[in-house]
Amino acid sequence: MKKSLVLFFTFLFAGIANAQTKINLDDVSKHIGDSVTVCGPVASIRYFENTNRKPTFLNIGDKFPNQKITLVIWEDVRKNFKEAPESLLNKKICITGRIILYKEKPEIVIERPEQVTLE
Repeated sequence: MKKSLVLFFTFLFAGIANAQTKINLDDVSKHIGDSVTVCGPVASIRYFENTNRKPTFLNIGDKFPNQKITLVIWEDVRKNFKEAPESLLNKKICITGRIILYKEKPEIVIERPEQVTLE
């Protein structure tokens, strides 16, 4: 029974992740509040290891402050990545998550490393 439940939830979450609408990087501001998949190059990364919750910011599409979207990875999630997020610099990635606005800029808060994949 336990194995059946694990398999069920594995397929359920995989199906949900794959059901996201894929959007163009230039259209992120039109999808605030939506759960989407968006792909683009990691133009710059900043890790604030001496601040509260130790956030890592990945700027997609261009460097800060001209980024198309920012990814936020808090310390408790960062430690679950197999490699440090800095290894993604200059690589094209796809991100699945809900777009929110923070200081008038689109952003996705990463809750699981599986939300970020290499394209």
